[in-house]
Amino acid sequence: MLARRLIPCLDVAAGVVVKGVRFRDHRVVGDIVELARRYAEEGADELVFYDITASPERRRVDPEWIARVARELDIPFCVAGGIRSVADAEAVLAAGADKISVNSPALARPPLIDELAARFGSQCVVVGVDAEGDAGARDQWKVIANSGKPEAASDSGRDLLDWVREVADRGAGEIVLNSIRADGVRGGYAQAQLAAVRAATSLPLVASGGAGNPEHFADVFERSGVDAALAASVFHSGEIRIGDLKRYLAGRGIAVRR
Repeated sequence: MLARRLIPCLDVAAGVVVKGVRFRDHRVVGDIVELARRYAEEGADELVFYDITASPERRRVDPEWIARVARELDIPFCVAGGIRSVADAEAVLAAGADKISVNSPALARPPLIDELAARFGSQCVVVGVDAEGDAGARDQWKVIANSGKPEAASDSGRDLLDWVREVADRGAGEIVLNSIRADGVRGGYAQAQLAAVRAATSLPLVASGGAGNPEHFADVFERSGVDAALAASVFHSGEIRIGDLKRYLAGRGIAVRR
């Protein structure tokens, strides 16, 4: 089995890293470059940067901070936020990102996924999915658009599993599934949704939202079959160090990159 990846997530707003709970009440947690450097040194496998207000504000992500990050990192990183065209993606990749991720713009115009995959290759195209709904109400799982700015968030009208299958058919190379109800509350990943998405697609799947302790990471790898786990607040606070987490997971028999 391939080694499971650990991916710190850095939500970016107004040029700094922030963190909220269920996408609300964001607070500043640090400088973009300083945090990126710290995670690379700790042993992160990849990083993901989300410009959380770019899509709802209908603007491009700023390539200046992407270039600063690229000069400091020797691990892959992905950038999301406001990528609505091939030209937008080219600007992000030219600044130094290894992957681009689309979410709300793809919901608004699904052929964007096809265009990005045709231009850059599926391995470069990640689709983020923000899911809402009770764990036991599978027929009510829905995909939320513009979730990075609560006053602009809305139900996209799409069923979660139908959308996952569509993005795979359109050429996406990876899916990041974030449970809005689990985000920032540290109660564990949304296992039911993740397991259902895992059954619906063979694409690499990244779990996002809900990590609070090392057991949550082990549980999501063992029970949901995801390829990677993404987290923010437990890494930002220093409560969990990536090197320590990898040793813990290896002790549970979970393959991780040393």
